[in-house]
Amino acid sequence: MADFATNVPIICLESETFKALVKELAREIREDDHDPFVDEKEAMRLLRITSKTTFQKYRDSGDIDYRIVTGKKYLYRRRSVIDFIENSPKTKE
Repeated sequence: MADFATNVPIICLESETFKALVKELAREIREDDHDPFVDEKEAMRLLRITSKTTFQKYRDSGDIDYRIVTGKKYLYRRRSVIDFIENSPKTKE
């Protein structure tokens, strides 16, 4: 048991930061519900971007998984959007 305790990384957060993190995680879990796909507006909101050109660049490069529903109507896999956010260089800093 002593080996386990010495090999566990410890992360320290201020109380307010921890509460904000838990609140954000809970919000994402609630929103995820049973709908794995989101529309363009919701995907852009999750990414916190307003530029449709930037969003299309992410889609065209394959960074975000999507499905064409009809003609110009696209749905985006929520998990793909969240993975893109988590793997973003800005997130890793």
